[in-house]
Amino acid sequence: MTQKRWMSVVSLVCAAWPVQAQEYPNKLVRIVTLALGGGSDVVARLTAPMLSEALGQQVIVENRGAVASEVVAKSPADGYTLLVEGSPLWVLPLFRSVTWDAVKDFAPITLIVSTPSVLVVHSSLPVKTTQELIALARAKPGQLNYAAGTLGANPHLAAELFKSLLNLNIAQVAYKGTGPGLIGLMGGEVELMFPNAGSALPHIKSGRLRILGVASLQPSVLLPGVPTVASTVPGFESISPQGLLAPANTPPAIINRLNRDVLRGITRPEVKERFINTGAELAGGTPEEFSGKIKSDIVKFTRLVQEGRIKKH
Repeated sequence: MTQKRWMSVVSLVCAAWPVQAQEYPNKLVRIVTLALGGGSDVVARLTAPMLSEALGQQVIVENRGAVASEVVAKSPADGYTLLVEGSPLWVLPLFRSVTWDAVKDFAPITLIVSTPSVLVVHSSLPVKTTQELIALARAKPGQLNYAAGTLGANPHLAAELFKSLLNLNIAQVAYKGTGPGLIGLMGGEVELMFPNAGSALPHIKSGRLRILGVASLQPSVLLPGVPTVASTVPGFESISPQGLLAPANTPPAIINRLNRDVLRGITRPEVKERFINTGAELAGGTPEEFSGKIKSDIVKFTRLVQEGRIKKH
């Protein structure tokens, strides 16, 4: 194909994008997500009605479990099949074989919410601050244990990042999920954990766990008055973001339309309240900012893989 003919084809494709955006949507839109009842499912079900109202078309949620990301990656890039997913989309491929490439196969639309991890300890542990925990861990190398929950999930990654930044020797104890890990922590089987704020909050309020810090870079509206771990360990951050994505090569006009509609929806007071009641903070932002978050996380956690803190399977 000559360069002149190639440029003509490109011009025709680009010219079609605004037309597609004007006609979009003219049929049902589906949001594909993970298992029913999980964090991504909750976000998808809160997002669907406000997006349906904005688009003027029915938006349904389709739970596809572990194959959700693969389904969307292989779907037509026309804006009618979307994905609500969190950091497993781009972290899981670092240590396990998957069928998708988080950067090449998806077009980020916007972050919707983020849930910070929290640093909690058993109520009997003689520490009340992050600094005191660090001092205790250094005084007793290898004698403290943390609940990892599922290997590769946020509680595991947060703890290994914490250890890496501070060069601490704290032993890992794997559990079959965050819930069992929290039970192990409250039962005194381990001394600390980095669960998400929503799952830990009831146990913090009951006094069964003591919170030392929140793992967002800025103080969290979910935990007023609780200091950040980053105030003691500069740069430490562990959040569980959930965002909306489309298949790669979805026309930019459609991406921008969806971004605009979601951001308008989540700023409505009643929608904001619903999300906060689930233990999540509103995030938002541009497609470029979401893409940047994905890429920075990949860099951060690739280092943990290279250090051998996350084992490849």
